[in-house]
Amino acid sequence: MKVPFLDLVTPHVELEEELIAVVRKALRSAAFIGGPEVEGLEREFAAFCDAPLCVGVANGTDALRFAIMAAGVGKGDTVVTVPNTFIATTEAISQAGADVEFVDVDAKTYNLDPEKLRAYLQHDCTRDAKTGRAVSKRTGKPVTAVVPVHLYGQMADMDPIMALAAEYNFLVIEDACQAHGAEYFSAKENRWRKAGSIGAAAAFSFYPGKNLGACGEAGAITTSDPAIARRCQMLREHGQSKKYFHDIEGYNGRLDAIQAAMLRVKLRHLASWNEQRRAAARIYDELFATSGDAIVRPYVPSWSRPVYHLYVIQTSDRAALQEKLAAANVGTGIHYPVPLHLSPAYASLNYAAGAFPVTEHAAAHILSLPMFPNLTRDLQEHVVAEVLRSAALDPAVR
Repeated sequence: MKVPFLDLVTPHVELEEELIAVVRKALRSAAFIGGPEVEGLEREFAAFCDAPLCVGVANGTDALRFAIMAAGVGKGDTVVTVPNTFIATTEAISQAGADVEFVDVDAKTYNLDPEKLRAYLQHDCTRDAKTGRAVSKRTGKPVTAVVPVHLYGQMADMDPIMALAAEYNFLVIEDACQAHGAEYFSAKENRWRKAGSIGAAAAFSFYPGKNLGACGEAGAITTSDPAIARRCQMLREHGQSKKYFHDIEGYNGRLDAIQAAMLRVKLRHLASWNEQRRAAARIYDELFATSGDAIVRPYVPSWSRPVYHLYVIQTSDRAALQEKLAAANVGTGIHYPVPLHLSPAYASLNYAAGAFPVTEHAAAHILSLPMFPNLTRDLQEHVVAEVLRSAALDPAVR
C-alpha cells in the first residue's frame, strides 16, 4: 500500500470539467489579468473569511509583503514574528524594509507564545514615553508590527496578542497562509473569529498544496481597512492609481484571472474539504491513542477550530522513523527542519543556538504525516500501523 504525503490529483480530476470550462471561458474572452474573475474571488473569499475586503495578488509572499507595506511598516521599524515558520514570513518583513526580531513559540501549538511576546516587550525592549511603543534593544528601532503565524492550520492565541498590540501600540498582521477557514474563539468578544478577520490585515497563500490551492501561484490579502486595501491594489500593479498614473513605486504582483476563476470553483468546496481534514485528524487521534507519550499528537486548545493544513507529530528519533516510513511507501514531510534564526540566510542577525529552545526542539522532532481531504481510514490505519511499528510501539513487534 502506498500513501502519498499529499494528493493533488484527485480533487482536480473530480473538478476537471468545471476547471476546464473556466479556462475555456478565459481563452474565448481574452480576460487574463484582473477583471470579473479576480473581483469575484476577492468578494467571495472576503465573505468566506468574514472580512470586509480582499485583494488578490500573485502569491502568498506578495500578500504578506504588500500587507506590511500598506499598513505603513517599513524602514526604521522592527517587526516581530516566530522562527518556526517558512522563510516567506521573514522575507516579507525584511523586503518591506523592516528589521526582523523573533519570539519563541508555544510548546503545544507551535504558534507565537503570547507570554513570550510579553516578556520580549518588557525585557528586550525599552519603552518610548511619547508613543508608548516598545523599542527593540537589539535593533534600536520601534516595534510597529507583530506577525503571528497561524501554523499547520491552527490559529495563534489572538486575544492576548491583540491586548498587547493595544498596550504597546503596534499593528497585528496575520500570516494565515496555512489557515484558510481556521477559527478562534475570542473570549473578549464572546464569538468565533475566522483567520484573516482579526488583525489590521492578513495574508493568504493559494499555493497548490494549501487547503485552498490554485493550479499555480496565487495569494490574497484580507483587511477591514479601505486604505490598506487600496494601497495593496496599487502595490500589486506598479503603484498605479489608474492606468499609467503611478502614485508610488510598486510591484508586478497581480493575480491571474485564470487562477482566480479556478479558485472560485474550488472555494465552493473548501468548507467540506476542511471538514474532511478535521475528520481525518480525529481518526489519526483515535488510532494514536495507545501510543502514550512516544508520539506527540497535535494539541487543540478549547479556543481553536483548526483546519489541519498539516497533521504534525513529534517523535524522539525522527530521522529513523521517516526513513522507515519511506521504505514502507508512506510519504512524510518536515515543516520545518531549520529554525529561521539558525538559517544561513539570517546569520547576520547573530542569533545563537539555544536562543529559542521550543522552536529548536520542534525542528528536531516534528514530522508531518499524510493529510488531504480524500484521505481514507484504511490509508490512515496503514500509516499509523507503520509509525507504531517503526517506532517499536506495536505490541506485536515488541
